[in-house]
Amino acid sequence: MKLFVTIGTRTREVTVEPGGGGDRLAVDGVSVDTALTSIPGTPLWRLEVNGRVHLLVASHLGQGSWEVVDRGERVEVGVLDERTRHIRALVGQGRRHRGGGVVRAPMPGLVAKVLVSEGERVVAGTGLVVLEAMKMENQLAAPGDGVVGRVAVTPGQTVEKGQLLVELEDVP
Repeated sequence: MKLFVTIGTRTREVTVEPGGGGDRLAVDGVSVDTALTSIPGTPLWRLEVNGRVHLLVASHLGQGSWEVVDRGERVEVGVLDERTRHIRALVGQGRRHRGGGVVRAPMPGLVAKVLVSEGERVVAGTGLVVLEAMKMENQLAAPGDGVVGRVAVTPGQTVEKGQLLVELEDVP
């Protein structure tokens, strides 16, 4: 399994090595021995990397983001698998957007749910449409703050890659 871990502005590729039981990783191609254990009933985690122990405080912020405190230093950490990273790249999620714009289908699929209606105000990251593709449901989110100007699809509708799903207008 390949993950992309972003700390600050630096992203590292982390691969769980086969047969390692999750304790052997490759970080940017370099093998690392690790052990990560939660301390029940607390937000504390014990992380051991190549024999060096770190006691971390970790809070899940949602959508692959964590706030981690290590020796008093607070950092935001993003963790994405390959599939999620690819989908976000296709729909533009993760980049700051000034508002307005369109959301298009990143792949062919079936509209499972429409989560917004025309005239509704949304903020960046708000779910707009759930698209079912390859037996998986993918929630497509607003790339920035805005007002839903047009919902171009309905539940049960089949869509093609690149097809318009939702148009957003700038917040007045």
